[in-house]
Amino acid sequence: GQGSSSGGQREFAPVMARAAVALGVAAVFIETHPDPDHAPSDGPNMVYLDAMPALIADLMAFDRLAKSRPLAV
Repeated sequence: GQGSSSGGQREFAPVMARAAVALGVAAVFIETHPDPDHAPSDGPNMVYLDAMPALIADLMAFDRLAKSRPLAV
């Protein structure tokens, strides 16, 4: 943390979300903002809002793949 907001590296959020969904996770929580660098809090963790449509499309594709070939445990 950074005191008044949390620290992070937003570039890893889409990668981690894709990995989670590919493994079968049913939901992800992604913080977004039109201008994360000027968000009131948690900006370093936030994905740019305009990047979300493509990311959601990717996550839906990974979800379809994961559900079509579930991992046997």
